Amino acid sequence: MKPRDTALRLKRFEASEKTRKVASIETMIFDFEQMAADLARQIAAEEERTGVRDPAHFAYSTFAKAAALRRANLLTSVTDLRVKLDAARQEHEDALTELRKLEPVEIRDSDRQLRKSDPSSAVVG
Repeated sequence: MKPRDTALRLKRFEASEKTRKVASIETMIFDFEQMAADLARQIAAEEERTGVRDPAHFAYSTFAKAAALRRANLLTSVTDLRVKLDAARQEHEDALTELRKLEPVEIRDSDRQLRKSDPSSAVVG
C-alpha cells in the first residue's frame, strides 16, 4: 500500500470517528434535556401533591429537593456538553478539510493511471 493511501485511509477514519463523536455528544445532550424536563414535571407534581412550593420551607418534599438537585446537575452537564460539542464540531470540520486536501490528489492520480492504461482516452490537440 502506498503511503498516500495509508494517509488517506487514516484521514477517513479520523473524519468518521469525529462524526461519531459529534453524534454521540448530540445524543447525550438530547437525553439529558429530556431527563431534566421529566424531573421538572415530577417536581411540579410533587409540589402540587404536597402543596408546598418553597424549597426553603421545612415541610418541602425531600423527593422534590433531590429531583431539583439532579435536574440542576443535568443542566450543568448539558452546558458543559455544549462546549464540548462546539469543540468536537470544529475538530470534525478540520478533519474533513484535511481529508478533502488528500482526496483530490488521489482522484487526480487515479485519472492519470486510467489515461496511461487506456491510450484511446488521450486527448490529441
